[in-house]
Amino acid sequence: MTILQTFMDTYTPIIERELARVFPEGWVIPDKLSESMRYSLLSGGKRLRPLMVIAAAQAVGGKAESVLPVACAVELVHTYSLIHDDLPAMDDDDYRRGRLTNHKVFGEAMAILAGDGLLTHAFYMLSREARKQGIDADVILDIIADLSVYAGASGMVGGQAADMIGEQGITDIGQLEYIHLHKTSDLLVFALLAGGKCAGAGGRQLDALAQYGRSIGLAFQIQDDILDVIGDEEKMGKRTNSDRKKNKATYPHFIGLEASKAKVRDLTETGKQALMNGELSDPSILIALADYLLDRDR
Repeated sequence: MTILQTFMDTYTPIIERELARVFPEGWVIPDKLSESMRYSLLSGGKRLRPLMVIAAAQAVGGKAESVLPVACAVELVHTYSLIHDDLPAMDDDDYRRGRLTNHKVFGEAMAILAGDGLLTHAFYMLSREARKQGIDADVILDIIADLSVYAGASGMVGGQAADMIGEQGITDIGQLEYIHLHKTSDLLVFALLAGGKCAGAGGRQLDALAQYGRSIGLAFQIQDDILDVIGDEEKMGKRTNSDRKKNKATYPHFIGLEASKAKVRDLTETGKQALMNGELSDPSILIALADYLLDRDR
C-alpha cells in the first residue's frame, strides 16, 4: 500500500464522519432543506480539498485532528459550488458523482437554498468549531478573510462568472486560464493555506503551498477538460463530451489533446518543485497527491 493510499484510507472516513454530524443536533432546520444539503454533502467524492487541509498541516508539522473543522468548512464551500454549478441557469447538468444532481431531486429553489446553507455554515465551522481545537483567534480570522477572498467575487465566484460570460465566446487561452485558476485553483489554494496557517507555517512555506495549489489546481482542471473528451462516463459518474456539446472552450480545443496532457505534466512538476523548495517538514503526501491527480481517470 502506498503512502498516499494509507493517508486517504486513514483520513477519508474521519472526514466523512465529521461531515455527517456537521450541523449541531439542537438546530431546527426544515426537513427538506436538511435532506437537500445532506444529499450533496454526503454523496462521496474524492474529498480532495479537506484532505489537502490535513496534508498541508502535516507538511509543516501540525496534527490532523486540530484542522478537521477547517477541512469540513472547505468541503461545505466546495459542495455549495457544485450544487449551484449544476443548476439549469449555470452548467445545467443532470448527474453528479453518478447520482441525479440536487435540483433534479429537490427542485431548483431548494437546491439554491441548500447551497446557501452550506456556504454560510462554513463560516460557522471556522468561527466556532475551529476555536474548540485551540486554534488562535487571530489565525482563524485570517483564515476567514482568506475564504472570503478565495471563494468570493475575486476568486471562485469570479471564475464561475467568467466561465458563464465565456460561453458567449472565449477568444484566447489567457481567458480560459483565468477561469480555471479562479474557478478551481483558488479553493485548493485556500485549503492548503488554511492547513498551513493552522499548523504555524512561515512565509516561505505558505508561498510554496500557494504555488503548489495554483499549479495543481490548473492541472486538475485541464485534466477535467481532457477527461471530458476521452473519459469513461461510468467511472466519472457524469456524461462526457458535455463541453463540446455546449460549445465551451477547453484546453484541448485551443492546443489539442496531446499538448494538454503535456501541460498537465509540466504543471504537476512545477507544483512538486515548489514544495521541495519550500522548507516544509514533510511534503511527501502532497507530492504523492500531485502524482495521483496526474494519473486520475475520473
